[in-house]
Amino acid sequence: MSDPDHEATQAPVRRLRRAERREQILDAATRAFARAGYAATGLDDVAAEADLTRAMLYRHFDSKADLYRAVLDRACVRLAESTGADDFDDGSIPGLLRAAAADPDGFRLLFRYAAREPDFRDLIDSITAASREVAHRNLARRIPAGPWLDWAVNLIPSMTVEAVIAWLDAGRPDPDQAAERISQAVHGVMAAAHP
Repeated sequence: MSDPDHEATQAPVRRLRRAERREQILDAATRAFARAGYAATGLDDVAAEADLTRAMLYRHFDSKADLYRAVLDRACVRLAESTGADDFDDGSIPGLLRAAAADPDGFRLLFRYAAREPDFRDLIDSITAASREVAHRNLARRIPAGPWLDWAVNLIPSMTVEAVIAWLDAGRPDPDQAAERISQAVHGVMAAAHP
């Protein structure tokens, strides 16, 4: 005989669709990798974070490297969607801060951890190259060609990312002021690079 009180209080088990399960795994993997880095994080750590079995992880990803690459790729897509890819304007730095705030672990993985991991260095190198290309295209309108332009093109993207990471590490204080402070630093570099 069934217990009607027990049946009424027990929530039905809902199976996730494949895409939802994949997102759940990517969310958990992002948290796990951000805590300890790629090398120190095992699939058991990711499975525990996702409250799944390793077998379930392997239904979605071939290996730890495949899972980590998917985490980094998703962070790249989210970043591009939040910031755009072609031009710097008044909304770029606030957009970068919003992207970092929405996915702080993914942002840190991209810009703090992946750069130190030889197997994934190609991804951060391509992001860096793309950032410099966009910076060059935008700064060349204001700074004459030459070593000062090259200096600004190399410095501004890396300085901006480091400032955003510092902002995340500080607990994300007032994003409007953070965007203004970072913008002032960018404009300072631009002014210093302009003869």
